[in-house]
Amino acid sequence: MIRCALPPVIADTKVLTKMTPVCPFVKAARPDDASSRKPSENQNKQQTGHESKVKQESGDSASSSPKCPFGYDSQTFKLGPFSCMICQALLFQSSKCLPCSHVYCKACISRFKDCPLCGADIEKTEADTNLQDVVDRFINGHARIKRSQVDTDQKEVAGEKKTVIYEDVSLERGAFLVQQAMRAFRANNIESAKSRLSLCAEDIREQIERMGNTSELCSQLGAVLGMLGDCCRALGDAGSAVNYFEESVNFLEKVSTDDLEIKHTLSVSLNKIGDLKYYDGDLQAARSYYSQGLNVRRNAIKHHSSVPSQILDVAVSLAKVADVDKNLGNEDVALDGFEEGIKLLEGLKLNSEEVGLEQRRLSVLEFFNSQLPKKERD
Repeated sequence: MIRCALPPVIADTKVLTKMTPVCPFVKAARPDDASSRKPSENQNKQQTGHESKVKQESGDSASSSPKCPFGYDSQTFKLGPFSCMICQALLFQSSKCLPCSHVYCKACISRFKDCPLCGADIEKTEADTNLQDVVDRFINGHARIKRSQVDTDQKEVAGEKKTVIYEDVSLERGAFLVQQAMRAFRANNIESAKSRLSLCAEDIREQIERMGNTSELCSQLGAVLGMLGDCCRALGDAGSAVNYFEESVNFLEKVSTDDLEIKHTLSVSLNKIGDLKYYDGDLQAARSYYSQGLNVRRNAIKHHSSVPSQILDVAVSLAKVADVDKNLGNEDVALDGFEEGIKLLEGLKLNSEEVGLEQRRLSVLEFFNSQLPKKERD
């Protein structure tokens, strides 16, 4: 069996139960990208611009934002009657503990012998289908709010009630579902995460059918499909994981942009396919995907050569490609890759505030040096 020579810190994902913490519906800044705005600033700008557009399209019609009486939305999520106290996401496959009657997700409570809330012994659990039906309807209310369609050319009839136009909440809808998925994923409730992400992907596909392959929708769908790949990978379903990652790549490649986050997500999806091929023993296929990821990252630093995270990304890809070359017996080609990676990392200048990046740089550099022949290290 082939074993990956790369230490965990070299990998794009440290362990299978980690999920990229960036919501694809928020323009998130990479830690060292000073030119990017904070997520909240981008959202406010997008929301303000859209509200203006809605008001313009609707003429004199009233405009208001839908509010959840329970306080659930994509920006702030408070635990409530529909939440699992273990994973802190909305309930999935609700299971009631007996005799205390406290309810949790089935996967979450299955790890406990005592109720986490009251400490009572759990004699057995049973499905709470009535509560789960309410939760599912609640999610659909958030996940399926559609913007009302009105004919702005119609003249207003005297005495007739004005049409209330709710702003398009497609961004908030997606962020809400991804938020729930990420909470569940971190708590290792993978089926719950997969369910939320599947609903999100289905919703984006419907929007693509109506609006076409816009850059925004393609980038969102690409990111969500990558997360679904993570779910399948964590569940041990390598075949489905590869399919999701490949579809993620397909949509992200439709986006013609210099956006660093999109390029990073694209390269990560390519590397994850490479990882799965690597562990399956198909080194040639693994090298092909790793090389594609490396090309994406090389292209990124052509325009952002001063962004340290991009240089680190290239170094990681060089490590992956060179490691495969070494396993294939192409020692000279592998050595060139290791030496190029060392040169990149030794020339990388980080400030004192970039502690995380410095630790990663040193770890990757240590790996490169460990792969050089002894005479090269000396």
